[in-house]
Amino acid sequence: MSFLKLDKVVKRYGSIPVIHGVSLEAKKGEFVVFVGPSGCGKSTLLRMIAGLEEISAGDVSIDGRVVTSVAPADREVSMVFQSYALYPHMSVFDNIAFGLKMAKMPADQIIGRVDEAASILQIGPLLSRKPRQLSGGQRQRVAIGRAIVRHPKLFLFDEPLSNLDAELRAQMRVEIARLHRNLGVTMVYVTHDQVEAMTLADRIVVLRAGQIEQVGSPSTLYDEPANRFVAGFIGSPKMNFIEARIGAVADNAITLSHPAFVGGTLTVERAPLRPVSPGAPVTVGLRPDNLTIGSPNPILNLTADFSENLGGHTQIYATATDAPQIAILANGRRAIVRGATLPVGLASGRVYLFDADGIAM
Repeated sequence: MSFLKLDKVVKRYGSIPVIHGVSLEAKKGEFVVFVGPSGCGKSTLLRMIAGLEEISAGDVSIDGRVVTSVAPADREVSMVFQSYALYPHMSVFDNIAFGLKMAKMPADQIIGRVDEAASILQIGPLLSRKPRQLSGGQRQRVAIGRAIVRHPKLFLFDEPLSNLDAELRAQMRVEIARLHRNLGVTMVYVTHDQVEAMTLADRIVVLRAGQIEQVGSPSTLYDEPANRFVAGFIGSPKMNFIEARIGAVADNAITLSHPAFVGGTLTVERAPLRPVSPGAPVTVGLRPDNLTIGSPNPILNLTADFSENLGGHTQIYATATDAPQIAILANGRRAIVRGATLPVGLASGRVYLFDADGIAM
């Protein structure tokens, strides 16, 4: 049974629709991440779940109860925002306890809940400090602690790590994953950072222009993208695309034609997902981490442009005839000379194909 359910949810600002009939279900204890480019509607959708944005049409249900018209305070939901929104004149303890005091909870229960949250987040020694005495990561822990003490049925996170530096973001990702494991509460998390999505989520919801493009586990979205948009959005560096044409089709193979391929053609040994015709346009997708330099069976002859030494691996950019820049992710530290010819093959043989509408084929 679904714990969180969105049923054909629509949001309009005046006559302009920004969320177009989104339907989604999440199980109890699941970690769901909304991801997509800026302006795709992910934060708006989260705020509609929280009750901070009015729903133009459709329904939201939490734990079997329709909450579409229920006030935010009565939805048993806690939300952590991008801004820490801490009261600067209050101690950490008072910041965490503020909502409970406003609800007139007995003092002994407040102390118990704050101590419990502080223990989970490892901020017990900081309870007497003011926010100005804390680091960014500590402030975000306080904001999360303020959400924990309410014992909500549902946690909502709206890009909570975007104000932190890279090291703190990595640390806080671990903290949030540990928090989810320890609490076992359903969490919905909004981010534009696909690394956060891939590392935190049980399921990822990819959004574009107010609509869901695909829902699935991180592995499913990476290995089996439903369309070109998802394929290009999930994965870093992003998938390489080459605009080719279908040369020939057999029962279990498709021959593709493009000048960048060695010999002008590339044969993909698998049956298409649906009927295709010779001469039809096709977009070929190649993951940078699936390309190998110096392969005995190259599929591409590329010309090295420049490279980035990232320590454990090297990110190489190369050019090909009538093709956009191609990225290759190679293990170790590769000495790449600009202008050198790079024979590039496939590590696993996995080639992605998308039709003229961008749908996987």
